[in-house]
Parts: sequence; C-alpha cells; structure tokens
Amino acid sequence: MTALPPHRLREPAHRVSDKAPSYWRLTAVLNAAVVWIAAVVAVVVALFLTDGWRALVIVVAAVAVLATLPWVTVAPGIRHRVHRWDVTDIAVHVRHGWLTRVDEIVPLSRVQTVDSTQGPLMRLFGLRTVTVQTASAAGTVAIACLDDPVAQDLVARLVAITAATPEDAT
Repeated sequence: MTALPPHRLREPAHRVSDKAPSYWRLTAVLNAAVVWIAAVVAVVVALFLTDGWRALVIVVAAVAVLATLPWVTVAPGIRHRVHRWDVTDIAVHVRHGWLTRVDEIVPLSRVQTVDSTQGPLMRLFGLRTVTVQTASAAGTVAIACLDDPVAQDLVARLVAITAATPEDAT
C-alpha cells in the first residue's frame, strides 16, 4: 500500500473587516448590558434583605458583571486576529473561534446555496455575513463581518463558481 504524501492545510488568506472588532464589542456590550442591569436590580433588592443574603446577592452580581468583561474587552481583538477566510477554486475555508479554533472547509462541488445577511447593527457598520450551505447536516459555513462590497463580490463569485460546477451538490 502506497502512503499518501503529507498534505498541509493552507492558512486562510483573508481577514474579516477591520470594523469587525468594533461591531463585536458593541454586540457584547448590548448583551452584557442585560447582565449589568440585572446585577444593579439585584444589588438594589439586596439592600432590603438581611445581612447574610445581602452579601451573597452582591457577590453573585459582582461575579456576573466581571464575567462579561472578557467578551467586551479582550474577545473582539482575539476574534479579529483568528477569524480568517478563503475561497479557492475547489473549496471555502473558514477559521474562527477565540477559545477553540475551528477550521471549516466546504468543497464547492457540495455547495447548495449562498446567502448573505445584514442586520441593523451590521448595516450601521457596513458589514455583512456570507453563509454557504450544503446538503450535509453540518454543512453551513458562515464568513462573518465582511465589508459589504467584499461580501457582495464574494456572493457573486461563489454563485458563478458553483453554477459552473457540473457535479450535483446533494
């Protein structure tokens, strides 16, 4: 039996938009605000509780607030350094994850649909997410936070490539 030559996965060539960390930070602040408001309410309620419960509620509220800080401060920058994408003639490759690094690779011959999404906050930042779907249960790959013109060009390119692929994407 002949051994296969060693293959190395090529590093995805493109980073997401430089505006992505600001977008991720804002969404983290909005999500954390719910925790922060709940913590303030808990502390106000704690003022009316007995001493033993008061201290416990204040400690739990402080821990909850502190737990949100890495997502607001550190995570957006790390995500921007890690999140990369590339489209070759044969596949879409996305790398993401700030704690666990994930490489997702979808052969273009398996692509069924290409979608783009832009919510109100993404529109404010001029960003868009491109989603590539296959027939597989785990076959959705998202390239998040691309500049809007880059995303629109990418969608057009992927549609052109997959339309020219003679194989069935099922």
